[in-house]
Amino acid sequence: MRLLTLLLALPLAAAPEAARAAVHVHIDLASQRMHVTSSYGSYSWLVSTARRGYRTPQGSFSAKSLQLMHYSKKYDDAPMPHSIFFAGGYAIHGTYQTHSLGRPASHGCVRLSPGHAAALYDMVRREGALISISAGR
Repeated sequence: MRLLTLLLALPLAAAPEAARAAVHVHIDLASQRMHVTSSYGSYSWLVSTARRGYRTPQGSFSAKSLQLMHYSKKYDDAPMPHSIFFAGGYAIHGTYQTHSLGRPASHGCVRLSPGHAAALYDMVRREGALISISAGR
């Protein structure tokens, strides 16, 4: 089990992400939506980003590492299924607090429904990702 956890936490392949990434993820903080385009199709999903007093980083990022299941050491071992880390401790991940999707509610991560997080995780695992986050409107 430890070996599986270690393997899932390894950085993505050594090839430059920008050169091989086929999944484009854009998070619009104003609308609390994620727009995804990939060889699998195009999607628009509700997300939750940073609530008042916290921040979700803005800019362009690549997927740095993937973890099938991560537990936050900073926030009481909160479960973070299908985590896609893109900047330090910030990740796109599933949440069981789906009632909060569509409005700011996190400590800075980008939260998705469990099903959407699993689908995105699989796409990114196969194709890599370019992630952009902007204030929108």
